[in-house]
Amino acid sequence: MTTHSHDHPNPYHESERDEATNKAMTERVDKMEALLLEKGLVSKEGIEKLADIYENDLGPMNGAKVVARAWVDADFKQRLLADATAAIAELGFGGLQGEHMVAKENTADIHNVVVCTLCSCYPWPVLGLPPSWYKSFAYRSKIVIEPREVLAEFGTTLSDDVEVRVWDSSAEIRYLVIPEQPEGTENLSEGELAEIIERDSMIGVTKVNAP
Repeated sequence: MTTHSHDHPNPYHESERDEATNKAMTERVDKMEALLLEKGLVSKEGIEKLADIYENDLGPMNGAKVVARAWVDADFKQRLLADATAAIAELGFGGLQGEHMVAKENTADIHNVVVCTLCSCYPWPVLGLPPSWYKSFAYRSKIVIEPREVLAEFGTTLSDDVEVRVWDSSAEIRYLVIPEQPEGTENLSEGELAEIIERDSMIGVTKVNAP
């Protein structure tokens, strides 16, 4: 799914606090990677390929399939809204970091967006690895105070009569946004719909565009 291979331009830059945290984490990861490579348990190419697949294809592709099914199957959407964990499991997705899922539907009147204000809790089984901007202190602090401004920085401008709801993920609950289906896509197949659904729209910072 090539639609998931590019990050949206990041309107946030890392603060000194973010840089220090990321540097410490990177150092720990580098040490673990060096040890695995030294023992011959993995290859450098294998690590890079696995990370790329999980961040750009495997995770977001799963979420896109869930949303596409909700768009074409009203009964499934109702099950997804009632018990997201169970509905997502119907499609074979779930596990660590996705044990307690909640789905929120964007409509013409309500726009949902997700954040984790304390760290970077994120639904890995359906969205893969969290993007760097999602983990940044700038995004985590600003989205709850000025959500419309943040959305505008991602290119999502909402009219004043649209209510913006910000959902704070935690170790107990992780959220998946069901974006609005764009006009003109009603005749697309479920698979074709999944191809146009990008990760950022399932976090809620962007909308889905018709092809």
